[in-house]
Amino acid sequence: MSISRRSVRILGVASASAALALGFAGNALACSIGEFSAEATCDGSNGVITVTDKDASATEATITVFLENNGGDAKQVGTAQTVKGSKAGVTVSFAENWQPNATYRIRVKAANGLDKDISPNLTTPSKACETESPSPTPSDTSPAPSDSATPPAESDTPTPSATESSSTAPATTTDNAPSPAAGSSNLAETGANSNTGLIAGIAGALVVVGGGAVYFGMRRRGATNGR
Repeated sequence: MSISRRSVRILGVASASAALALGFAGNALACSIGEFSAEATCDGSNGVITVTDKDASATEATITVFLENNGGDAKQVGTAQTVKGSKAGVTVSFAENWQPNATYRIRVKAANGLDKDISPNLTTPSKACETESPSPTPSDTSPAPSDSATPPAESDTPTPSATESSSTAPATTTDNAPSPAAGSSNLAETGANSNTGLIAGIAGALVVVGGGAVYFGMRRRGATNGR
C-alpha cells in the first residue's frame, strides 16, 4: 500500500507542530531571570539581603551580590551561593549591614545559559536596622565608704561626759579635802587631848621642890658657918 505525497505532508506538518509545542513547553519550564527577586531585610539588628528563586524546573543557579557606588561595583557581598528553585520559592541570604537607600546588583547565572542581573537593582529601605541597646548594668563606680566614716569602736571603759565630770568633781572635793575651819578644829582637838599640861605641871612641881631644897640647903650652910 503506497503512501501518497499528501499523507506525507500531513505527517510532516504534524511532527513540526509537535516539536514546536514541545519547544514552547521546554522554554516555559526553563530557568528565567523573571523568576528571581531580591529584598533587603533585618535579622534583629543585622542586615540581610535575601534572594528568592521560583524556578519550577529546579535549574541550578549561582547568585552573586555586589554593592553599587556611582554606577560601579564597590565590593562583592560575601561569597557567591548556588540555589535550586521551586515553584514555592527557595531563598538564599547574604549577611550585609546595609545602609539606608543603598543600591545592590544581583547577578544570576544558570546552567541553561542564563547570565543576567535582576532588574531593577535592589534599593535598601530608607531606615536602617535598629541597633539593640544593651541593658544597663549596675555601676561599680560608687565610692566605697571611707574608714573615717566608720563609727569608732566602743571602749571597754566608758568615758564620762562633760556634764558628769562637772557634777562629780565638786562632790569629791567636798567629801575628801578638809576645809580650813575643819583643819583648825582638828588641831585644837589634838592639843586638848595631848599630855602637854600634865608634863608642864610636873615640871613646875619639880622646880618648886628643887628651889626649896636649895633654899633649905643655903640656910643650913649659913647656920653652920655662924657657929
